[in-house]
Amino acid sequence: MKAFEKGFTLTWLGHGSFHVVSPRGTHLLLDPWIEGNPMTPLGDVPITHADAILVTHAHGDHASDVVRLAKKFRCAVVCIHEAALWFTRNGVENCTGMNKGGTVQIAGLRVTMTHAVHSSSFDFGNERVYGGEPCGFVVTLENGATIYFAGDTGPMMDMQIVGDLYRPDVSVLPIGDLYTMGPREAAYVMRLLRSPFVVPAHYGTFPALTGTPEALRNELAKQGVQAQVIAPKPGETVR
Repeated sequence: MKAFEKGFTLTWLGHGSFHVVSPRGTHLLLDPWIEGNPMTPLGDVPITHADAILVTHAHGDHASDVVRLAKKFRCAVVCIHEAALWFTRNGVENCTGMNKGGTVQIAGLRVTMTHAVHSSSFDFGNERVYGGEPCGFVVTLENGATIYFAGDTGPMMDMQIVGDLYRPDVSVLPIGDLYTMGPREAAYVMRLLRSPFVVPAHYGTFPALTGTPEALRNELAKQGVQAQVIAPKPGETVR
């Protein structure tokens, strides 16, 4: 059965932000950056509800709307331990701090934290406050479908572990280059993950992020990797 026939929807909100609705109607937000994001449709549409927010790291282009939306929807927040302490100090009431390799049950879903290679800090005036290590997530839906959100990362052999243990139906990978891996590296990673589908993210927001879905398709073909690129437009939902 094809992954996108397993009863969930995935909406790209621009940059690294996604909205997932599970088969039983659980709403997840991943790395919400809405206000000030030039790629995001105006307002919080189509976000009308959230059961949980997953945060891969503390940079403002991934975490700046976490506190606002967690208070608005009174939902759970899942992130690395040190980031959870910061969010709690800033008014998030239901924050689950965890670490890599661990799994938590959130709103009927299994959320497993994975490794990522990046940096992580909160903006605090003119200073940067340590936000704990960056991470990714494997989300296992109620029907067993799995989505791997790599977060901001470069390529790493740990992704073979993700492929071996979780067999993600869909892998969401950054392709922008400069701050994350680009299309060439993402295509190589897909060989390790062995997902039938890849959704590119973290590209096109700024001129410096030069990777494109077409470049990813070319690299997959060049490297002989069998995977279909699903590239929704900002605000578009894949059903």
